Amino acid sequence: MSDIRVGIVGFGGMGAHYGRSIAEGKVPGARVLSVCDTRPERIQAAKEIFGDDVRMFESTDALLGAGGIDAVLIATPHYFHPPVAIAAFDLGLHVLTEKPAGVCTKHVREMIGAADGSGKLFAIIFQRRTRPAFKKLKELVESGELGEITRTSMVNTTWFRAQSYFDSGTWRASWAGEGGGVLLNQSAHNLDLWQWICGMPKRVRAFCGFGKFHDIEVEDDVTAYVEYENGATGVFVTSTVDNPGTNRFEISADNGKAVVENGELTFWRSTVPARKFMRGLTEIPGKPECWKCEIPLGGNDEDHIGMVKNWIDAIRNGAPLIADGREGINSLMLANAMLLSTWIDDWVELPIDDELYYQKLQEKIESSTYKKKAP
Repeated sequence: MSDIRVGIVGFGGMGAHYGRSIAEGKVPGARVLSVCDTRPERIQAAKEIFGDDVRMFESTDALLGAGGIDAVLIATPHYFHPPVAIAAFDLGLHVLTEKPAGVCTKHVREMIGAADGSGKLFAIIFQRRTRPAFKKLKELVESGELGEITRTSMVNTTWFRAQSYFDSGTWRASWAGEGGGVLLNQSAHNLDLWQWICGMPKRVRAFCGFGKFHDIEVEDDVTAYVEYENGATGVFVTSTVDNPGTNRFEISADNGKAVVENGELTFWRSTVPARKFMRGLTEIPGKPECWKCEIPLGGNDEDHIGMVKNWIDAIRNGAPLIADGREGINSLMLANAMLLSTWIDDWVELPIDDELYYQKLQEKIESSTYKKKAP
């Protein structure tokens, strides 16, 4: 099969990274044909990479209207992910988008509808799914080896950001420009892993700090509590202020406990399921014997470029997608639910009320008095 002709929409940090990697032959079967960005210096950067071999545009409409491509890679600010994807699907193009899927579930549902109607491949860049420890943890859960989950805990506070980071772009750190903070930007990956491995909870109660540690109006510190259908509970903590931070994912279940930390997976295996032991115990005190198992991890982590390679392989050869774009709504729904819970100071049931969240977000945008500093 001939190379897939790719158009890149957005040539900032990640867009340029993808473009350069494809140009260097790191994504077999892909060839960049078109690039668009609204900033002249980024178009110039693209010209330095591709020379005259690639067409340059200043708008998405111009790139899509020129035709000659098979697929679109979206690396724009969050708000533009759904409208660009929908326009591409309407033209019969395959789509790969950066995370998050969008800013609100309302728009992402529209994007999913366009994908379903197009019959084209839709993928999202959740590269942490390729990391060996998380792949093996998912196997432990899905195989039943871990047993029924009783508690989950995800702490991701290694996202330290100085004020200069938020000042580095006009779209960052505002409701109108970014639609959220640490939940939508940095922790989209963590929320994806949480739901990918443990499933979606049934309700959320969250406490978000808005500009608690930075001169921003969006959230930079979050603690959330969730409940699952089977009675299990979970905690999610994230922040852009802790230094050094913690990156730890722990799952407690009937057959023991599994922890991913520092790229390693450790499994404490109970010789008898906890609830079975509790019901049959006649001597007090007592608890089941537990073995600490170091789980061997295999495979390579190709990070972001591995996701692009998988997308191209899926288009050309029918390979299964690592992260179907439709799944992007789950992590976004968790982020939306945590923000909404804080705004209304109450529990939020899942699936979230798309219209209510959209309405509250518009209220935040319209009442904003935040003045963004020039980058």
